Amino acid sequence: MTLYSRVRPLAFTLPPERAHALGKQALRAVQSTYPTRAAVSYAYQYDHPALEVDAFGTRFPNPVGVAAGFDKNAEVTHALESLGFGFVEIGTVTPYAQTGNDRPRLFRLREDRGMINRLGFNGHGMEAIKSRLERDGVPDVPLGVNVGKMNTSSEAEAIEDYRRVFDRLSPFADYVVVNVSCPNTPETFDESSPEQLRTIFETLEAENEAEKPILVKVGPDSPDESVLELVDIVREFDVDGIVATNTTTEREGLESPNREERGGLSGEPLADRSTELVRTLAEYTDGELPIVGVGGVDSAERAYEKVRAGASLVQLYTGFVYEGPSTAKRINRGLVELLERDGFSSVEEAVGADLE
Repeated sequence: MTLYSRVRPLAFTLPPERAHALGKQALRAVQSTYPTRAAVSYAYQYDHPALEVDAFGTRFPNPVGVAAGFDKNAEVTHALESLGFGFVEIGTVTPYAQTGNDRPRLFRLREDRGMINRLGFNGHGMEAIKSRLERDGVPDVPLGVNVGKMNTSSEAEAIEDYRRVFDRLSPFADYVVVNVSCPNTPETFDESSPEQLRTIFETLEAENEAEKPILVKVGPDSPDESVLELVDIVREFDVDGIVATNTTTEREGLESPNREERGGLSGEPLADRSTELVRTLAEYTDGELPIVGVGGVDSAERAYEKVRAGASLVQLYTGFVYEGPSTAKRINRGLVELLERDGFSSVEEAVGADLE
């Protein structure tokens, strides 16, 4: 039994958003001094050459990253690096600060090892985050920036939102993710329509003089045909990768009393669908487009499923909430054991092993 498994019941007596804020306070304390960061790194980092991954021109020390949503405002990137994560994605970042939806807006589904959120792109805005990154620096692991639009933006204004956040924050990023699949923002227009996507990518392509890798985040609820149409657009504009998937609005098979709450569902209930979509995308692209697999990653086995289905990297958020600070170390160590068991010399060699 880990220390976190003893502490978690107490933490889970608090409202989820309050517990998250307290957890981030602890992480800010971790990264406040070099000795504390070094001590945590010694306890939680796990390095092995088999875990190193090259994807979209970036070298990752291991394939296990923190998904967007956990550290929206780039407040604890260094602490997350110390906990052994191979990369950190901040955001979703919008041009200006916004409060998001009314509370309560974050719900645990303990019986299902999931969460539902309807946060609605709450955050400090791009200028505050830019200032923080200038002051604190970026972590030594790759940093992703997830960009989005203001909740009040029109179709035309949304394009400018993406452009402005990209312009301000891409200099700090190793890659940028365009988030057009969030189920928790007002649906005033179809963000993922082919016409809108083409305009977004045309705009960012013109802005991207430094040639930063650009990825797009897809949702799990659209028919596969719609997702594959998006892939065709991605290929048309030489977009560098896909993040699959965002949260889901499906509720089938859930047991928790909170299952009827409105919002995006994450965690274990999403695992199989997200892995299925990773496989569909990898097969359609012949494994040539890097995929970041997200959804239900809380163990080495779940991470390995996504790797074998075609994901070069994986991300987690809900799994971190349920499993605690040793999550990355435990997954990475387990991945090395699974690779050795199956005769693979590296994660990269195992990517797509289950594809026909």
